[in-house]
Amino acid sequence: MVYYHLVYFGLLCGAVMKKIAILLCISASVGLSVYIGKMSAEQAFVASVFSASILGTLLFWDFRLAFVFAGSGVLLLTHSVDVKHFIEFASLDVIIFLIGMMIVVGMIKESGFFLWLVKKLLMMRNLNGVGLFVIIMILSAALSGLTGEVTSIIVMMAAILDISDLLDINPVPMVISSVLTTNIGSASTLLGNPIGILIALRGNLTFEDFLTRALPLSAVVLATVILILCFWYRKYLRDITSKLALLGREKRTSEIIVFDSKKICSIVLFCLMITLIAMHKRLEIALGVGENELLVILPVIFAGISLLCFHDKALHCIEHEVEWKSLLFFMFLFAQAGVVQSSGVAQFLAGKLVAQIGSHPKILSGVTLFSSGILSGILDNTVVVASYIPVVKNLHLMHSTLHPLWWAMLFGACFGGNITAIGSTANIVALGVLEKEKNIKVDFLGWLKLGLVVGVVSMTIAYLALVSVPIFTR
Repeated sequence: MVYYHLVYFGLLCGAVMKKIAILLCISASVGLSVYIGKMSAEQAFVASVFSASILGTLLFWDFRLAFVFAGSGVLLLTHSVDVKHFIEFASLDVIIFLIGMMIVVGMIKESGFFLWLVKKLLMMRNLNGVGLFVIIMILSAALSGLTGEVTSIIVMMAAILDISDLLDINPVPMVISSVLTTNIGSASTLLGNPIGILIALRGNLTFEDFLTRALPLSAVVLATVILILCFWYRKYLRDITSKLALLGREKRTSEIIVFDSKKICSIVLFCLMITLIAMHKRLEIALGVGENELLVILPVIFAGISLLCFHDKALHCIEHEVEWKSLLFFMFLFAQAGVVQSSGVAQFLAGKLVAQIGSHPKILSGVTLFSSGILSGILDNTVVVASYIPVVKNLHLMHSTLHPLWWAMLFGACFGGNITAIGSTANIVALGVLEKEKNIKVDFLGWLKLGLVVGVVSMTIAYLALVSVPIFTR
């Protein structure tokens, strides 16, 4: 037995050492390439350290915080950036916005409102398999756009597992479909995904910009994907229809949620916050405050009101509803991306890109959209967007007509996350819950077959919209 443990330990160490060797070789190659490209040794060093942080995140996901912490420490220690500028690059405006949103959404999730809303669909008259399936997907996308992909998929998973138990059906097709539409919905507003608020603040986009551009396109993509999924799972839907016919309407819900004054108050606060955020641009003009300042401040104000109103749950919400590990990861990753921007490496890469493929918006939009989409299927989309933003920012400064690149990056990162089972946080959370609650593992290749179809179709629709609809160029 000891022998087998030693063999296993040796194989594990060998695999780890292989990954470390790959990380070091690629990072060194990136630095060398930048240096050969006639940049300074300091710029080559910054590029190498940033590459090591990104690759470390990819190869050792559970230790992603360790890599961004270590990489940031090296940059500070070698004076590649000073503390003042490092803090400036950390995108604290994005972090503050996310903290406020997580607290408010956590409060309303505690009320049980979202779960109640999903379960009410089972009480509909003449409900069949297609109707149930379509409602699940539309709710997944809508909740994602309003509350963020992680909160949305947690709520939807609870409902889907209850439905599958009640109807005695396989939950996997419904879970996969919910995840795919959750990722599509996350591109519809700047609340749906951390990359949405990051792109909005760095690209000077407003909530209204998302409503007039991202939301309509996401709706078209969602409708198309729903048709694909209904065809893909047509036999499964016939099975659901037969199970629903056997189940009485009065037996379709197993839980009654009573709303007290506090729960109703949390819903009112949430709706008021969303309304004010949607109007932030007009309010900023009326109040004479800076661009996007209210966008960052409003969630913080409403988080404070929520904590005051529900002080008995305040500690629980702050400790459990705010994803501190993710926020720390974002903060240090954004700071490193800022160093890449300020060091001139991003400008160098942007210049090389223009020299190779030109500055035509249609070509660059396609390259940005599909490359960010494919990478998001492999990496976490936040990592991809944080890496792309410095380059896109310089491209936009070089050519003001390249405004569509911000949208290309958003759609590529969100829609591309559907390609693989590890393409987004929502995918990982949903599959983790499925394995924990039902001991079911989803086959990677099985997901890839459907995810690739959905991802490519979604990105193709997005590209056609970017190059043909004038509103994306303004």
